[in-house]
Amino acid sequence: MKIYTKASLISELKKIRNTGWIKSSRQGNVGDVGNTIEDLLGITENNLPLPNAGEWELKCQREKTTSLITLFHMEPSPRAFKFVPQILLLKYGWPHKEAGKKYPTSEKSFRQTINGLVRSDRGFKVIVDQKNNKILISFDSKAVDKKHTDWLTSVKKRIGLGELNPQPYWGFNDLFYKAGTKLTNCFYIIADTKKINNKLFFRYTKIQMLQNFDSSNFISAINAGNIYVDFDARTGHNHGTKFRIKQNILPSLYSKVTDI
Repeated sequence: MKIYTKASLISELKKIRNTGWIKSSRQGNVGDVGNTIEDLLGITENNLPLPNAGEWELKCQREKTTSLITLFHMEPSPRAFKFVPQILLLKYGWPHKEAGKKYPTSEKSFRQTINGLVRSDRGFKVIVDQKNNKILISFDSKAVDKKHTDWLTSVKKRIGLGELNPQPYWGFNDLFYKAGTKLTNCFYIIADTKKINNKLFFRYTKIQMLQNFDSSNFISAINAGNIYVDFDARTGHNHGTKFRIKQNILPSLYSKVTDI
């Protein structure tokens, strides 16, 4: 694996940007825009071989995508409850779309991508509790869409229709520590895409160096609905709880942004 200094990495990224259209090295892979640039750099996934490498991340995204960038994975507290598989999935889950096909008929799903601005159609929302320095998950049965009436009836039988009790949460300090280990500094790269003879190509057009993660901006982005909590669990497997962010919002989390 190649070893870079920060200056040599910036130089290599400039060369990639100036190359123009580059064929995807991972055709059809979900993270192909990032995987391709990692292959060009000769590095392994999410592993920048830099001095103080633990302080740098490489984040890549397609231009004009509606996809969210994953900031980090972190399960909610209280950890002893194993909240996602033992409560959200068991008490609030619904039949998996592949139940009886790919999975057993009893397979349940709990997939929610929620923010702090509006409640989801199943009544879930992210709440910022400034007084107690917590990010909470809230449930309001009155906000559930009518199309989920049967599901709501099953929730009432399983656990009732009150607020989550206890509510899953993340303490501010825990979140800031996690972000500090993953997002202290970041190279943020945007790519145009097109297909030639049914093969995907990227043109890396924008490179920014993001430095000094700002925890207060992180909380503000949650309040504004720009950061999401993404639950993705089924009976057979919890894929992990992620904090994710809208495109072009990532630079706002840093106090220093440098265009390369």
